[in-house]
Amino acid sequence: MGIGVSVFLIAVGAILTFAVHTAVSGISIQTVGIILMIAGAIGLLVTLTVFAPRRRTSVTEERAVADPVARDRVIERHDVY
Repeated sequence: MGIGVSVFLIAVGAILTFAVHTAVSGISIQTVGIILMIAGAIGLLVTLTVFAPRRRTSVTEERAVADPVARDRVIERHDVY
């Protein structure tokens, strides 16, 4: 479940809980809305904590500097996050 689906579930649950004032026999619309909001919040937390760190990439910059005194190249490496 991605971020978009989680936000969608939260939005639909909020609409069912707070905006719909219809009675259906055998089911509570407000309870369904609360369940959808909880499922969306859990999905959002799982997505952000488990899958977000995997999407980060590490970039290494290399720069070669010529040292005229020693007559060799010095390579500097910097990790950029």
